[in-house]
Amino acid sequence: MTRPHVVHVPLRWSDMDAYGHVNNVQYLRLLEDARVSGLRAWDAAGSSMLDEGIVVTRHRIEYRAPLTYRPEPVAVDLWVTRVHGAGFDVGYVVRDPEEVGDAVYAVAETGLALYDFDGARPRRLGGDARATLLAHRGDPVAFRWSER
Repeated sequence: MTRPHVVHVPLRWSDMDAYGHVNNVQYLRLLEDARVSGLRAWDAAGSSMLDEGIVVTRHRIEYRAPLTYRPEPVAVDLWVTRVHGAGFDVGYVVRDPEEVGDAVYAVAETGLALYDFDGARPRRLGGDARATLLAHRGDPVAFRWSER
């Protein structure tokens, strides 16, 4: 497997819910922050995908442990799990950075499609974008449950 790209994402006080842990919907923000940072870091093709238009088509997430607010960021490992004609999937592991501990809080996957907002339709992956994504491709996300 390609080594995942690691992004350290800070937590916000407002991420906590009434139970004192990071709310499940806030995980989508953590994933988005990591994904945008990762795509921009991979290379110019990743940045152009964001600049030209990209939409989320789906999320799958499995929560593994409660995450409570703390001043240290979480580490989000991300990699490409699948590339297809007009989009790709990104896998994630939300975990403690090495200097904090070894807890895994969630594993997730996001489906993304390149999108032409002016034409209101998906657009195909170009060669540069495809090469960028394939260079960061790894194994499927290791969910504990399977689709039925």
